[in-house]
Amino acid sequence: MIDVKNLSLEELENFLLGVGKEKYRARQIFKWLYQKQATSFAEMTNLSKEFRQDLAVRAMISSLQPEVVELSVDGTRKYLFRLVDGSCIESVLIPEEGRNTLCISSQVGCAMGCAFCLTGTFKLTRNLTSAEIINQVCAVLQEVPVNNVVFMGMGEPLANLDNVIRVLKTLTSPDGMQISTRKVTVSTSGLVPELERLGREVTVNLAVSLNATTDEERDRLMPVNRRYPLKELLTACKRFPLPGGRMITFEYVLISGVNDSLDDAKRLVKLIHGIPSKVNLIAFNEHEGCSLRRPDQATIDRFHKFLLDKNITVITRSSRGADISAACGQLRGKLEKSVTSDK
Repeated sequence: MIDVKNLSLEELENFLLGVGKEKYRARQIFKWLYQKQATSFAEMTNLSKEFRQDLAVRAMISSLQPEVVELSVDGTRKYLFRLVDGSCIESVLIPEEGRNTLCISSQVGCAMGCAFCLTGTFKLTRNLTSAEIINQVCAVLQEVPVNNVVFMGMGEPLANLDNVIRVLKTLTSPDGMQISTRKVTVSTSGLVPELERLGREVTVNLAVSLNATTDEERDRLMPVNRRYPLKELLTACKRFPLPGGRMITFEYVLISGVNDSLDDAKRLVKLIHGIPSKVNLIAFNEHEGCSLRRPDQATIDRFHKFLLDKNITVITRSSRGADISAACGQLRGKLEKSVTSDK
């Protein structure tokens, strides 16, 4: 049985035409799914009863319910979802003044193997379906409004590009969730061919996980750099289509004694010169089993000030959800550790 949440609007139109129904019905169904959060065809009252019954025989509407929700004192919420095959994924809702940003996952685990990332230690199990990605947003919308969506959770979004693009179109469609393309961001570790395709097929904000200023260091931190080194990645960034006024965000995880020197800061300024961009500095979030360490606050402030003095737009991301398992992979790791200790 087909899950309608795995279909784009065009694919749903084709599905309906294939069963002898009118094409325009797809827009009605989309609005029920993504604007009214319908969980059954029976709720779609502007469709005939006979049509709704027929749909229920031919198709299904999937949903996700969080198995665990952790709430931080700062309002951050961490959701753990268990999928039908028993796999677990995470989403994080970050409330800020006047908006809620939802960070969602695109894969179960991750194959990128970044040295600083806890999710990478789980290895890649599989890609999420389009339905499993969009249902993270639908589930959170049952509790609170979502203004911004960022693909920065578990997995490399561009390694699951077909499904991610389908979801991006649904998120931003006038018949879908109606979220502005200015409020949807996709983060990547640097898959260059997929990055170019993303820019061709959809309009979104782009965040690039950079984290090093030499190929030698980035090879150690991010194995993807061995395939697509800095020069190739930054050339792709320069070519990435940006609507007027938008910038690429370069994410830079500061790691003590690894990439946090003033020499690193100087090289970073040179690397991103000529690219409309801003830098998002992130102090490394220490986790069990990893020898890397967070820099002290003076080092973080010095790095930030150097970029600022060079007229780089820079933000040092404040730590959110520190009292819960808010970092990517922590809640799943905690759950799996608990299950193992119970055996």
